Amino acid sequence: MESSVETAKNLGLTAEEFEKINEIIGRTPNFTELSIFSVMWSEHCSYKNSIVQLKTLPREGKRLLVGAGEENAGLVDIGDGLGCVFKIESHNHPSAIEPYQGAATGVGGIHRDIFTMGARPIAALNSLRFGKPDNPRMKQLIAGVVKGIGDYGNSFGVPTVGGEVYFMPCYNHDILVNAMSAGIVKANETVSATAGGPGNPVFIVGSATGKDGIHGATFASADLSEDSHEDLPAVQVGDPFQEKLLLEASLEAITTGGIIGMQDMGAAGITCSTSEMSAKAGCGMRIDLSKVPMRQQNMKDWEILLSESQERMLIVVELGREADIKAVFDKWDLPCEEIGTTIAEDRLEFYYEGELVADVPAEPLVLGGGAPVYIREQKKPAYLEEIQKFDEANYAEPGNYKEAAEKLWHSPNLASKNWITQQYDSMVRTGTMTTNRPSDAAVVYVKGTDKAIALTTDCNSSYVYADPHKGAMIAVSEAARNIVCAGGEPVAITNCLNFGNPYNPEVYYQFAEAIRGMGDACRKFDTPVTGGNVSFYNQYTKNGQTIPVYPTPTIGMLGVLDDRDSIMTLDFKQEGDALYLLGTSRNDLGSSEYLRSILGVEYSSCPHFDLEEEFAMHQLVKKAIRQKLIASAHDVSDGGVIANLLESGIAGNCGFEVNSNPAVRKDAWLFGEAQSRVVVSVPTEQCADFERFLDTEKAVFEKIGTVKGNSVVVDGENWGKIGDWKRTYETVLSDIMAH
Repeated sequence: MESSVETAKNLGLTAEEFEKINEIIGRTPNFTELSIFSVMWSEHCSYKNSIVQLKTLPREGKRLLVGAGEENAGLVDIGDGLGCVFKIESHNHPSAIEPYQGAATGVGGIHRDIFTMGARPIAALNSLRFGKPDNPRMKQLIAGVVKGIGDYGNSFGVPTVGGEVYFMPCYNHDILVNAMSAGIVKANETVSATAGGPGNPVFIVGSATGKDGIHGATFASADLSEDSHEDLPAVQVGDPFQEKLLLEASLEAITTGGIIGMQDMGAAGITCSTSEMSAKAGCGMRIDLSKVPMRQQNMKDWEILLSESQERMLIVVELGREADIKAVFDKWDLPCEEIGTTIAEDRLEFYYEGELVADVPAEPLVLGGGAPVYIREQKKPAYLEEIQKFDEANYAEPGNYKEAAEKLWHSPNLASKNWITQQYDSMVRTGTMTTNRPSDAAVVYVKGTDKAIALTTDCNSSYVYADPHKGAMIAVSEAARNIVCAGGEPVAITNCLNFGNPYNPEVYYQFAEAIRGMGDACRKFDTPVTGGNVSFYNQYTKNGQTIPVYPTPTIGMLGVLDDRDSIMTLDFKQEGDALYLLGTSRNDLGSSEYLRSILGVEYSSCPHFDLEEEFAMHQLVKKAIRQKLIASAHDVSDGGVIANLLESGIAGNCGFEVNSNPAVRKDAWLFGEAQSRVVVSVPTEQCADFERFLDTEKAVFEKIGTVKGNSVVVDGENWGKIGDWKRTYETVLSDIMAH
């Protein structure tokens, strides 16, 4: 059946793209062929509206082994003949429609990207954005997403070691669910997502194929609307126990030496894996869809091609080694069916019940081949004019600072996320070093070595909204600062770029400026971008009004501790330790949680940030840790200095006495979020050495107080027991979710 331009539009393609497809294949495509192009040319698979900007990001680094776009995930050298494979991806639209399965399959998919390359996943993180948590519908979304992440990760047997959660009105309709995974592999045991060359058998392994997830890539490349619940078939269904079998079988099959290439079947299923593996090798494939194991009867050929059923891999096997590979998957009781062969021609030939149902070239389907590339119009958002009018001087200081701090401490953005994290297993595999003694980044021991890896996900979207360029620099910088405060060396990043519709010039401006800021910071810290994904269309249309999310370029960063004993935690250690604030205090309230949630200010400037100042702070903290001069380190971020102190005091069950800087307005000192600042605690007997060190480094610092007793004392005023602050901290979110 031939297709028409109307068919193309219904599949998410434009009239111009339909004409280009006609030119590529030399005729009008049939429906199956057009469906293939529609998913491969979707934003989710082709990055057609983002690739020009993405190519400006730094992709080279001294530890980088596999960079952005080369494989399913990035790979960096961590020494001792080992590499770390890591990546972050979004599962936003599916989670907004069916939160449990949407989040669960996001976790499953990102882990497959890791073990497809031959690495064993050892850690998972996430970055979650929700609307106001007291909304009944939002509570259902929160509960579903958290349970989906927990059930899948816990059953699969990989610890969830870190992440971040924000609650903001801009996510009231479009929630964001970003999942990250990291795994360890020996340098000589990695596998590429390539078809190798002609004449090799092609296998599909893992779960049987059903109708779940059909056109999921297209669904992820469109706006959500009031009718999006009708797209439920575009949400995949996961099985963590099947994935555990697939993990073990895949890693064992790699050791046989009989695998040429392997790729996860994620977005676009068989279509994506066959086309990308073929294009990478410069060859094609001849596939018999009738041989694909199916769990539903009477599936059409295009449904088989586009299904995004989970827990499946496409494997190209060395000719003559078929029996070896089948034996491994038989051992693990997993389907392993030969469905085709690689061919010399640049063609993807799909047969079904003896009939050739699709015949398309592989190269034009993929990024860098013939997929369309666009540069969209940019326009500086109108709201930025309102932000430029912001002036702290227009806002009076609170009459009662203790009450202001207590009100701020009830913000769910600052509260403990233990209601969420208690549903995750953080200790499975026994490598997590930061479960009982928290650090600014999660630290995971690499077994069989003295090393550990540090992992974090970071982005304050309020900052990016206020200044996309500076806000994205801060996202990278905070991630690096967290790695440094945990005792690690920042190595590389993966990113998950969550934005609105790229056809909106104001959204595209946010995107382009955020990429520019990300690149500037990554070059400064020598943390190349190893990959990730772009998630556009995170906006909701209701009654003709479009409501986009704040621009949210989530940064997943990897750091390395060559000696795991160099780990630094954030908890106060003992009575009498001195407290120092490293960095410059400023009259800066911009985009702070205090300004937003307490004063209700929507438009305010991005907090102070200077890239050189930030870099110098990292070097200062790294030296202090190496010279064993400090007992704890915790960066100043959301909630300002008071939130920093309370978190460290609660973690160590210690009170503290501090004095604010009289040269700075008190609310800015306590609640402001000016960047490039770190609070450290120092044993009394080391204070003289520490201050000499600071003088030698020409560092800006304030000695602000002491770890003391069990009360919180600020400028001589007793603000109550640290235990009372802890109770509030630990119950805010659970109380909201319970009512």
